[in-house]
Parts: sequence; C-alpha cells; structure tokens
Amino acid sequence: MRLLVPSFPSSIYTCFSSFISSHSLLSLFPFSTLFSFLRVFGGLSEVVTGKSLPAFGIAIAIAILSTRGKKRSPFCNYCKKEIRSSLCFCLYIHQAVTMEKFVRLISMAPFFLLLCLPFALARHDYGQALSKSILFFEAQRSGYLPHNQRVTWRSNSGLNDGKASGVDLVGGYYDAGDNVKFGLPMAFTITMMSWSIIEYGKQLGSSGELGHAMNAVKWGTDYLIKAHPQPDVLYGEVGDGNTDHYCWQRPEDMTTDRRAYKIDPSNPGSDLAGETAAAMAAASIVFRRSNPSYANELLTHARQLFNFADKYRGKYDSSITVAQKYYRSVSGYNDELLWAAAWLYQATNNQYYLNYLGNNGDSMGGTGWAMTEFGWDVKYAGVQTLVARFLMQGKAGQHAPVFEKYQQKAEYFMCSCLGKGSRNVQKTPGGLIFRQRWNNMQFVTSASFLTTVYSDYLASAGRNLNCAAGNVAPSQLLAFAKSQVDYILGDNPRATSYMVGYGNNYPRQVHHRGSSIVSYKVDPTFVTCRGGYATWFSRKGSDPNLLTGAIVGGPDAYDNFADERDNYEQTEPATYNNAPLLGLLARLSGGHGGYNQLLPVVVPAPIEKKPAPQPKITPAPVLQSSNYGVCFSASTSAPVAILQKTTATWIAKGKTYYRYSTIVTNKSAKELKDIKLSISKLYGPLWGLTKSGNFYAFPSWITSLAAGKSLEFVYVHSASAADVSVSSYTLA
Repeated sequence: MRLLVPSFPSSIYTCFSSFISSHSLLSLFPFSTLFSFLRVFGGLSEVVTGKSLPAFGIAIAIAILSTRGKKRSPFCNYCKKEIRSSLCFCLYIHQAVTMEKFVRLISMAPFFLLLCLPFALARHDYGQALSKSILFFEAQRSGYLPHNQRVTWRSNSGLNDGKASGVDLVGGYYDAGDNVKFGLPMAFTITMMSWSIIEYGKQLGSSGELGHAMNAVKWGTDYLIKAHPQPDVLYGEVGDGNTDHYCWQRPEDMTTDRRAYKIDPSNPGSDLAGETAAAMAAASIVFRRSNPSYANELLTHARQLFNFADKYRGKYDSSITVAQKYYRSVSGYNDELLWAAAWLYQATNNQYYLNYLGNNGDSMGGTGWAMTEFGWDVKYAGVQTLVARFLMQGKAGQHAPVFEKYQQKAEYFMCSCLGKGSRNVQKTPGGLIFRQRWNNMQFVTSASFLTTVYSDYLASAGRNLNCAAGNVAPSQLLAFAKSQVDYILGDNPRATSYMVGYGNNYPRQVHHRGSSIVSYKVDPTFVTCRGGYATWFSRKGSDPNLLTGAIVGGPDAYDNFADERDNYEQTEPATYNNAPLLGLLARLSGGHGGYNQLLPVVVPAPIEKKPAPQPKITPAPVLQSSNYGVCFSASTSAPVAILQKTTATWIAKGKTYYRYSTIVTNKSAKELKDIKLSISKLYGPLWGLTKSGNFYAFPSWITSLAAGKSLEFVYVHSASAADVSVSSYTLA
C-alpha cells in the first residue's frame, strides 16, 4: 500500500499558519512540528478514506468542529475570509468525502497523533551539520592541496596564479561555483569564519571541529598575506568572471585567463582593503593563543591595510572594473572603514580605533543607516552590533552618546528580523527571510548569526531588546535564528535540506564546476572549455562529486525551488553562505554553556585528533628548495633524488636574475618511468621538461631513466629557488 505524502501550494501553507496562530491548543506546538506531523497525517488519510485528502484540510476541519459554538471564528490571512462552519475557500479537498468516512477518520486522529508525533518532534543534528559546513571550504580550495585534505575528489589547481605579475598568488578560495578568486567576498568569508570562532570557539572545541575551523581560516589568511606584498598594494582578484563563465571546466583543467588585478594609491579600493584589514584583525584573535607569531603578522598586515584604505579612498570596483558585474560595491567604502576599525579595536584594544568609530560614526553612516540586510557588500549592521557590544562592555567612554546611536540601529536590525520593528524583513510563507531570488541564503545565514550573537550579548548584560512592538527577551532572538537554521536543514514546505549532503532530500544538481564534472583523480582526461558545457553542464543526472556541506542559493519568495544545474540563482553555493553558519551551528549544537559573551575573548588551542589508520602508501619525497647550493631529499633512501644549484646570476633593469640547474637522479635499482614533478613558486621559463596538466614529465626525447642515471632541467627567474617535489612515478 502506497503512503501518499502530498506537497502543498504556498497559499495553503500561509492559511494554515494563520489558522494555527489563532488556536491556543495548536499554538502550543512549534509550527515546524505541526507541519511535519500533518504531512504524514495527510498521507495516512488515503489509507483510511481511500482518497487523497490534503493534511491541512483535515487539520482545519478538525479544528472547526472543535470550535463550533464559539463566538469568534479563525481568520484566514490568505483569502481574507473568516472560517466558519465550512472550510476556508483556499483550503480545498481534492475529492468529496462522505461524512461517515470523515467522522471515521477524525475518530482515529489520536492514533495518528501518537504514531506521527515522534517523527514530527525529531530534532536536527546540528553537530553533524557543523562538520559538513566546514568540509565545504575544503572543496573550494585553490592551490596545492595539503596532505590532510578530506575532500579527496579535488586536486591541485591554479598553480600559476600571479606568476605573470611576478607575485605568488597560489592558494585561497574560489568564491562559489566558478573558478575565480574574488578578494572582497573571500575576505568577508574569512572575517565571518573568524567571528564564529571568536564567539563560539569553546563550543567548536567541544565538538572536535575547532582545528578544522581554524585551518579553514588560515587557508584564507595565508593567501591574503601573499596578496598584500607591499603596504599600499593589495591584489583583489585572480581570473576574470567573463572568460570563466564562458567555460565549464573543473579547476584542475582551467584554461581561462588568470590575470591578477590589484589596488594601489593610484587605483584605490578602500572597501576591499578595509574588509581585508577586518579579516586579518579578526583572524589574529583566532590565532593569538595557539600561534602568537602568526597572529602578530596578521595584525601588521591589518594595520597597514587600514591605513592604506583610509588614506587613499575610493571604491575598489572603479579600479578593478572586471569585478563590477559580479561583486559591485553598492554600499561604498564607509561601512568597511568602520568595520575594519571595529575589528582592529577588538584585536588591539588601541584607543585610536575606538576614537575612529566615535568620531566618524555620524559622518560615515554608522549611526544613520538603519539596515535590514548584512552581507559581503553592506557591513553596517555588523559594525553596529560590534559597537553595541563595546557599549555593553563599558568601553565607550566619551563616545557613549554616539555608541548608543549605533546600538539603536543594531536593535532596529534585530527587531526587523523578528517582525517586531517599524520596518520588517520580508519572509516566505514558510518563514524564511527573503531579500532576493539570487542566492537569498547569504542574507539568511548572516542575519541569523547577528541575531544569535546579539542574543548572547543581551543575555550577558541582563538586558532585553527594545522593539517598536515592545520589549523582547534575548531568547526570542535565538529562537528566530534557530528557526532559520531549521528551515535550511529541512523544516520547510518542501521538506528539502538546502545543505548538500545533510538529510535525505537535498540538491543533487548543484551549479558548481568541480562538483558537476567527474573527478580528475577518477578520469584525468582534459575537459575543454566548451566541451564541459556539452558533456557535464547539460547533464541531468546527479553530480558525480558530492559537494558536502554547501549551502545553495535556496528557494524563492514562495518557498519554491528547482533542483537544476542551470538554475544558478537557486542551486549555486558560496563560501559566504557557509561562513556565518560555523558559529550558528556551534552555538545550537553546544549550547551557551554559561559563557559571558562580553568578557575578553580567548580562543582555545585546538585539540588535535589522532587520525584513523590509513592504508600504507609509499609517499613521493617532498623536496625543499634553497637559493644557495644544493637541496636534499627528505629521505636519503628515496628512489628519486633531486639536487638544485645556482649556476648563474645577473642584473637586468634593476632586477637580479638567477639560473638554476636541477638534477633528477634514479637512485633505485630499477628503471624509472612515468615521473610527474610538481613545481611551485616558479616565475620564469623552464627548459628540459614537458608540461603535462598541472605537472612536469620527461622531455620528449626521454621515456625513462635507467638505474643510476640522471636528467637535468634548468629555469630562470628573479626569485629564490622553486619548490620541486616528486608527485608520482613508476619503477619497472
């Protein structure tokens, strides 16, 4: 016998929501619980009546019978009619059901309730969702992947990034489903990951995910350090969205333009430099205890970038014009300057940055803008939340009157999310924050994070939230954030999880190049620029690689969602969707724990987990390079030895150039074949090897090396010796 679990029009969902809110008995249950129960109840109705009857119709009918004779009738907000002795017009029944069968169904309601309630009350596994959400960042990595990479279907990519500009820009994150490294959203992602760790590091530590979260931050900050080679120079993009979107290739096969774009005093970008300063400052707090020297290095970069941003003012997309179509800075740069100052004060306790917030709050919009959104472009709500924290900590001093205005705007944002303000955020019938069709989830996760931290700030200060609709307890802010997370994880009209890999019903055709194309490790056959569209993009099956933990763009204003790869507005993920979730899920998984969120922050050092035993694989030796003399293999017993030495040096146009000779020797007793060398930090021409994808192989005139034999290759560039290592080989 088939159990029918119907799907419902959003109009029915809206009407049901308004109906249960008017019934005291039904309102005792969370809406998501009632909805889950009624989905199953609707399916069971077919078993009893032999007909398909919407669960909402049954629920309304039962409630109507229970309210007969009462003076007041429930009111349907959808069709604007009262529900009296008959069903609301918009809650239709598919087929006529006789009263005898209907009464029989109602008499069995208690049985159905006992049967279905355990399913409805099942809670989400926030710990599992947390682990998956962090894993997504490993799928977005660019550069040389580390030995402990857990997303195993990915391989090295973008290994020549920055080379044409004479700078090493290998590493960092791809922002979404494409292969471009956009600096502004990447920096915001790192800031939000760091903020998550700063607020909820203890909960992350208890879950065993703190180390992974800190690794995710460091992968980003390592790149940002490279992207800031001089105090007043910052590289803000690698690759071009136009050429990248013309192709559908996995990162390992990229043939698109990898030009690097920068800002400098002649081409300023205060928003980009300010957000990067904020990311560096926030990350320095994360590493202050576990890696103090690295934290100090980050702070140095943060200070320099803030000074650069403040001194040479301008919008970054006026300098890096190729970013305008993808990440235009609509809000300008004042919010980023305040945002950076707030994080630098948090990181250094330096009064200069506090004064900056106090002296510039009015002129830069920090006290004037009343926001209902927060994200990679508009930072005002985040600034206002941080400054409100400083005020509650008693640090405002002479700036207290200005900081109180910041706090008023922070609370305006919180009240608007709750629907208790003078101007409230739009929500779908299912209760999800909705701002725009294209990647709406970015606003959901970031707003939910702000309401969560502000809830804890208020609780620590012993305060309530003041809204236009009255005082609100801090717990209501947390409950709101939880409702948004629960919606993402599956408590919604479609019963769809918008986190890939969580639950049973999640997006299978994600708009993501790496996920949608067979792994390079499974089939290294080159995927051409346009061939990827023909073979993989247009394919209707599930992605060959599971993009675990990715938060996709999500449903439209009516809770509708189409799981189709070309539906980029709804199925494309982004790093900044996930970043705020780290803190949210850690908080929901680990609870509050009695922590005072207003006390000075100390992020605990991560506890390293012992990895599970792995099958023994003979590793290729990793070889370190030096600018002087010889480089030795990490293992003297390795079958392949590599020695490098400088053979010539000269100066041309003010630059010092070096010629390096590299000898590869077969030290084994067998014939060496199919060698693949990995070469990084190479910024000039190379002779004596053949480029093969991301690796270098024997030249065309050599097919193998006999025992004891060697080959030589040379290269020239104006830097220290490149890093050369053996990726793989065969001994015959």
